[in-house]
Amino acid sequence: MLKKVIATGLAFVTIMGTSTAVLAKDNNNRKDDGNKVEIHLTFNDLKSAEWAIRYIASLASKRVFEGYEDGTFKPQNTVSRIEAITAAVRLMGLRSQAESSSEMSTHLNFKDANKVPSWAVGYVAVALENDLFAENDDTVQPQKEGDRLWATTLLVKALKLDAQAKAKMNTALPFKDAKQIPAGSVGYVAVAIEKGLVDGFEDNTFRPGQPVTRAQLAALLDRTGGQLPNQGNNTITGTVNSVVNGNALVMTSSGTTLTYALHPDVYVYRNGIKITPSALQAGDEVSVRTFNNQIIYIEVTKTVQTIINSGTVSAAVSNNTLTLTKSGVTTSLLLHPDVVAYRNGIRVSPYELKIGDEINIRTSDNKVIYIEVTKPVVPISSSGTVSAVVSSNVLKLTKSGVTTDYTLHPDAVIYRNGVKVAASALQVGDEVNVRTSENKVIFVEVTQTAQALTNSGTISAAVSNNVLKLKKDGVNFEITLHPDVVVYRNGVKVELSALQVGDVVNIRTSENKVIYIEVTKMVQPITNNGTVSAAVSNTELKLTKSGVTTAFALHPDVIVYRNGVKVRPIDLKIGDEVDIRTSDSKVIYIEVTKMVDENLPFDLQGKLRGTTLNAKGELATISIVQTINGKEQTAIYQVASNVSISGNLALFKEGRLLQLKGTNKVVTSITIL
Repeated sequence: MLKKVIATGLAFVTIMGTSTAVLAKDNNNRKDDGNKVEIHLTFNDLKSAEWAIRYIASLASKRVFEGYEDGTFKPQNTVSRIEAITAAVRLMGLRSQAESSSEMSTHLNFKDANKVPSWAVGYVAVALENDLFAENDDTVQPQKEGDRLWATTLLVKALKLDAQAKAKMNTALPFKDAKQIPAGSVGYVAVAIEKGLVDGFEDNTFRPGQPVTRAQLAALLDRTGGQLPNQGNNTITGTVNSVVNGNALVMTSSGTTLTYALHPDVYVYRNGIKITPSALQAGDEVSVRTFNNQIIYIEVTKTVQTIINSGTVSAAVSNNTLTLTKSGVTTSLLLHPDVVAYRNGIRVSPYELKIGDEINIRTSDNKVIYIEVTKPVVPISSSGTVSAVVSSNVLKLTKSGVTTDYTLHPDAVIYRNGVKVAASALQVGDEVNVRTSENKVIFVEVTQTAQALTNSGTISAAVSNNVLKLKKDGVNFEITLHPDVVVYRNGVKVELSALQVGDVVNIRTSENKVIYIEVTKMVQPITNNGTVSAAVSNTELKLTKSGVTTAFALHPDVIVYRNGVKVRPIDLKIGDEVDIRTSDSKVIYIEVTKMVDENLPFDLQGKLRGTTLNAKGELATISIVQTINGKEQTAIYQVASNVSISGNLALFKEGRLLQLKGTNKVVTSITIL
């Protein structure tokens, strides 16, 4: 039964994806049912009531006033009295009492008690016990639309302000339609206005008889809730300690540092708008609500004070540090991980700031969060031909027969062959464009490289110790590789390790070092298969096929996969059926297609691709993606009926890293990493 519940939860995570809400007026009788209770804060029909989104999310986080099972909130629908009474009782923190068996079995003495839904009996009983009804009320009228005056009175009563309301019964209300408000209700309206629960319309009317919409009631309820004492232990106030990292919020409350996991659909409200958790600032004062030990709602009650400063960039940004000089004083400032920088009206990386740029910055928690270049430094451009190897940080350029010495800035950026290089990589004869600032070169781009030596040959050994070994016309030769060597194989830029013995290549060298390699003809690997007939020994693999045994030499960098896991050659078992690929008469790849020991246990990791359920709603199969030999491969495993699942189920989503354990390709344990 437990696994069935878990499987259902997993299906919800992967199928539903985004949040939809439950527990609305047609199913307010839904009880807490262990782990089946869902809290959802976003709805798909709030474009017509964007002003109320914050109130709606706040109330939903407290399970006071929620949406419908189809993902809507229906903000423009009017509210029935029983809906409003139910929400008011929940707002007062009396939900558990109202849903207790004793309250739900209460005999109500109202004339229309038979019209009160069975699920709402306890709410009406608790509302009566807490003076939310007037003494002369003899009906509930549960399905009647709640109007503005009735709802206002109800919430003032929820705040226990009857005495104040009665003391203000002779208040002169400022509304043009004040005469439409009964004398016995004037005090309640006066208190509601004083407490900021409600106000009038732009035409200076109150409209006491106008029905209240669900969006309007959400605003009334949230304003009222802000003046009630905390009715539960799921609301916490404190100060954000650091920027959200790894889906965790660290905050200090009453001198204690607390760390909370964030719900994947957490709602965060700051400066009047919904934001991502990463936009929270260290020092923000917040009110948070939790459910099942995860934060589901965050409201910034007071934003951290930012400090504004200005100055001139006096060094290239390095090690996440900005160096500014102002009035002769130089200051180093750390950059916030989410720092935003603008230069020439365009958002740029902070590392694109130039020495000499005049900037304004904003800081928070002693870290720079915003940079705006108010006056960019004007670089001086020039060009010429490199006439000597860079030495003592001096670049010599010749143009029209005149040689000029340029000092390189310590953080000068140099590009050659489309690759960022060190100054030492510039070659005599390279034609370049340079940009200078404050008489120092800050940027060099090689527009035409010096003529390099070109050669070709066949790779005769794996690249080792930064040496490329080639064979041409029966002659073997070795060439040292440049640190910034560029390699292309099969039309794709690759690492040196991707070169294969037997590849035919063209190379270009400069100063006797290889700077470019292009594979013109890839070695054709030989594919074979068979059954392992002896334990691997002395780097030799023996395979038997059709009664014939053949010995294969193993390449030193051979790759072996068994049961989807990379293993050593000596881990192969006699009787394993394998596919192999060879190059230059040596085995470079082995994959076990059928293990001799079918009951061998496995322990592997991969990213979740998907799941299927059986007729009982239990997990039937699970598929994961692994990167094998540089390529993604998907494997499907059967799931045991008694599979154990550990970790945070809320993270069980496509793309999540999992650890699977089991036997014979049947998973018996799933760990969410």
